[in-house]
This record gives sequence, structure tokens and C-alpha cells, in this order.
Amino acid sequence: MPLEMTPEVVISPGNDSRGRYNFSMRSLLLMISILAQVPAPKATPFFTSPYSLAEMSHKQAVIETSAGTVVVALLPEAAPNHVAYFIKLAREHAFDGTLFHRVIKYGLIQGGDPFSRDPAKAAQYGQGGLDLLKAEPNAEKHTAGAVSAVLRPGNRNSAGAQFFICISDQPTLDGGYDVFGRVVEGEEVAQQISAVTADANGRPASPITIKTVVIRDTPEDPFLNATVGVLAATKVSMETTKGTIVLDMLPDLAPETVKQFLRLVAAGVYDGTLIHRVVPGFIIQGGALNYRNMPMTAAQTRLVHNLQPEFTNTPNVAGMVSMAYMNPDNMKDGRNELSKPS
Repeated sequence: MPLEMTPEVVISPGNDSRGRYNFSMRSLLLMISILAQVPAPKATPFFTSPYSLAEMSHKQAVIETSAGTVVVALLPEAAPNHVAYFIKLAREHAFDGTLFHRVIKYGLIQGGDPFSRDPAKAAQYGQGGLDLLKAEPNAEKHTAGAVSAVLRPGNRNSAGAQFFICISDQPTLDGGYDVFGRVVEGEEVAQQISAVTADANGRPASPITIKTVVIRDTPEDPFLNATVGVLAATKVSMETTKGTIVLDMLPDLAPETVKQFLRLVAAGVYDGTLIHRVVPGFIIQGGALNYRNMPMTAAQTRLVHNLQPEFTNTPNVAGMVSMAYMNPDNMKDGRNELSKPS
């Protein structure tokens, strides 16, 4: 508050105002003394990670919501303090009961505000839990599935508890916000949240609650280092509209083909596909994804890729199962023997 000299302390020639002047000066000095004893407000220090990169590496955040589960792979190499603070809050259950309080249809969803637990603070949603993290610029892009830190307008050093998930690519945000994670499962859940009925400010008409966030180690691919013995002991049961077919695996003939087949089976990629080709007395063919009765999830899609051939001279006796492929030279189907019926 600015101090202004008043007419009472002005000394005019020939006017004995010394007493009033001394009194006013003593009052002013006392005021200054009192003000000096009041500590200046301290700026909240920025959060610094108590974890090493090794402690944060290969971690996922499992976000359980009232609309389903979203799994985020954390990126400590890109934004170590952002990741550490997210882990800290999750382990303290600080996200439990908060809302996805803002949605933009097929654009993004925003959540994590501690104010959003309290309906009485609805007018303040989007303002809580900020000003705790210094900017950590990185090269990560705001593509679909990116998880990034919410900021106050015009302040790069204002991140905190709030985060947003990109439902579609948002290149205009690159370089202005810090990406610290990527959705690896549940993209469809996030997309559905973005499309709920909302008001003009993006506030969902019905609350979308974050039940809890659990930090876990990234699950290992169970088939990556599986031995031939373990793979050979694995059986696959195919339930069809005509009955059940049980397959024994033959990893000694095509180990990588067997591993990939088991990954796709475990992820449900073949669920809802058709036996789309039948040659009586010769073969039946299935597994073509364009004959699937529902779209694949993004996580399932990431598993699908081409395989290197693992050809053998194994006879095609009745019951042998092979992986069909398209030969680019003559456009004919090829085969990798991977299993046989039990």
C-alpha cells in the first residue's frame, strides 16, 4: 500500500509545526517497523523429483474411471518432475474422487483438479492444484493418446496435478505444454469420455469420476522369452459356432510365429473373426481382420505386424495349422506351420 505525505506533516515557514511533525514521523517510523516484521509471502518452491530415472522407468498409470480404464505409459526421460509428481499424487490417492471436469468432443479430456471433488467449488473447477511444476520442454508430440500437463494461460511454469489426454492429434499444442505420458490401453474409453453430453464450457452433464490411479510396473510380454518347452505346453481353444477346436503349438518348427499367434490370441484379436474361406476336403481359413465383427482397439492394432517366414519341410498332413501369408512375388498364400489339433 503506498504511503502519502499529508498536509499535517508539511512544514510551512513561520509555522511551528515541529511537534506535529515529530509525532507524524514517529508514527511513520513505527508503521515502517511493523511492516518490516511481516514476512513477505514466499513463493511455493517447484516440486523436484525424489525418484531416480531408474525408479520411474517402465512404469504405467492405471486410471480407473466411472467410464472404464485407461492405462498410461509414463515418460520420465521426457519430463522427470512431471512424472514424479504424478506418481506421488497417485500413491497418495490424491486423484481418487476427482473428475474429468472438461471435455472437447474427440479433442481432449481434462482432469485431476482437486477442487473437482467438491460440487460446491464447481465454479472453480480447472483452477486447483496448479503452480507446482517448472516447465520441462521436450520433443514429445501431442498426438492422439498423449498425456500432458495443464497450465495457467501464458505461464509455462504453472503445471501441477491437472492433466489432459489428447483424443486426436493436437499439433498446435506442441512446444507449449509438456507431454509426460502416452495412453497404451483404453484409448476407446478416453474417446467415449470426450463425447459425453456437456455444456458450452465442456462440463459433462453427468460426472465422470476418477475412482483411483494405480502405478504399476509395465507388464512384460509373457511370450517374449518363453522357452520352446513352455510354448509347446500351451494349448489354444478356439470356440466356434460349429464347436470347439483345441490346438497344440509347435514352437520347434516356427517359434516366432507361435509367439505372435499367442500374443494375438491373448489380446482377443481373433475374437469375432470368421472362417471366411472353405475348400471342402482341403482347407478352412480364418483370422482375417477385415472379417472381424467389431473394430479392434488401438492396443490390439499395435500388435499386428508382418512376420518373417519360418518355412519348414513339414508335411501338410490332415489337421496341420499354418499361418497364411501373401507372397509379394506371385501373390499366392504361403504357410508357416505353427500348430496342429489336439
